[in-house]
Amino acid sequence: MQPSLTSLPQTQAFLARQPKMLIDGAWQDAISGATMPVRNPATAEVLCRVPSAQEIDVDRAVAAARKAFDDSAWSRTRPRDRQNLLWRLSDLIERDAQLLAELECVNNGKSATIARVMDVQLCIDFLRYMAGWATKIEGSSVDVSMPQMPNAHFHSFIRREAVGVVGAIVAWNFPLLLACWKLGPALATGCTVVLKPADETPLSALKLAELMAEAGYPDGVLNVVTGSGAIAGAALSRHPGVDKLTFTGSTEVGKLIGKAAMDSMTRVTLELGGKSPTIVLEDADPRIAAAGAAAAIFFNQGQVCCAGSRLYVHRKHFDNVVGEIASIADGMKLGNGLDPNVEMGPLISEKQQQRVFGYIEQGRQLGAHVACGGAQFGPGYFVKPTVMVDVDQKGPLVQEEIFGPVLVAMPFDDIDDAIRMANDSRYGLGASIWTNNLSAAHRMVPKIKSGSVWVNCHSALDPAMPFGGFKLSGIGREMGAAAIDNYTELKSVIMNV
Repeated sequence: MQPSLTSLPQTQAFLARQPKMLIDGAWQDAISGATMPVRNPATAEVLCRVPSAQEIDVDRAVAAARKAFDDSAWSRTRPRDRQNLLWRLSDLIERDAQLLAELECVNNGKSATIARVMDVQLCIDFLRYMAGWATKIEGSSVDVSMPQMPNAHFHSFIRREAVGVVGAIVAWNFPLLLACWKLGPALATGCTVVLKPADETPLSALKLAELMAEAGYPDGVLNVVTGSGAIAGAALSRHPGVDKLTFTGSTEVGKLIGKAAMDSMTRVTLELGGKSPTIVLEDADPRIAAAGAAAAIFFNQGQVCCAGSRLYVHRKHFDNVVGEIASIADGMKLGNGLDPNVEMGPLISEKQQQRVFGYIEQGRQLGAHVACGGAQFGPGYFVKPTVMVDVDQKGPLVQEEIFGPVLVAMPFDDIDDAIRMANDSRYGLGASIWTNNLSAAHRMVPKIKSGSVWVNCHSALDPAMPFGGFKLSGIGREMGAAAIDNYTELKSVIMNV
């Protein structure tokens, strides 16, 4: 860490005490005693060590969650109480916003300043939105016919009940926010949770668990197991005691989790990869579109599932827009996210850094040209923001998720051509259209195969709007009323009275 950069004493104290897992209200080591390092990607230094859970530790966590769901006071908690607990938790997150932002920064590499105004604030807003749902989960009455019993009289209704024990596995790009996306509806509906944070980024999840205990949640309602995805994550995915799995991460891992869940018919929500197009129409303002496209790909170092990683620009504006984006990229300040002036931090790990460089080199070998960036920066896991042109629509740069600050740009001649190229992907998470012609935008929206379409903005997320993908970008939706559906089961009741 640079000597001129400081963090809160509370942040340093949290790291110094070597955080442990939370199982059934107790902070615990793995039974094996195994630990794993947690690194700062800006410096590659080891921040602390956390327990490395094995299958037996996951078993203990699931058992605790089951006990809390079936037998504890939590199972008898009323909607108003669940609402108030979520509000209390959101208040504590607001109180400790800077601490949580710094943990995200030193553990993930992102700017602490941006994490506070984006990641942490979105957590607060989302939990408060979900708190309101706790008192609005409804069933319905149905007047049934039952012709096979003509002389009977029936009272029939449909109940919506909490699904039970939730296994939540989150990615490393937005560790705190993704945890809250899953905890919010689970807690609002009355479920209990076993949370498995990403191998690389467990710290904010462990601090969140502390805040839940402070808020007054009973033991076992939230359990956090740290460890590798290959061991702890896999054990949670196939565990017969889990009623629902929710996962955010790569499509490849999501497929494995979905297959493992099927053996027990565990319900799943999978929010997976993306290769989202940004489409700039002929009438758009090139400078505004360029600024929007740059933000769409370079925010969070490009480590965003719905990042605007494919850029399609009308040929009339192509050179101007690409040149403007390259100028923005070249002017971005890279460095340690504790520096409030830093605009882009490092990638999450050396492995991810080398993966991104591998795609850039592969693109060069296939004839693509680097308009800017494409190089390493500093001692950490940095990649300079990169724009590549002369790329092949069918090639790996366009078809595969790079998950880094790499934009591939292509021109088009008419709207139908742009839609065809935008849909020419196995992913379908997000897309944006940049235009002053709302008639054209309305005609395009139904034709674009993605879960979200933004017009004159990108990655605009709100708690009330469902988020998820078409095709290989996933199953189910996070946020909005749809999230409540994913954490509940319907029960039909027919009474012959």
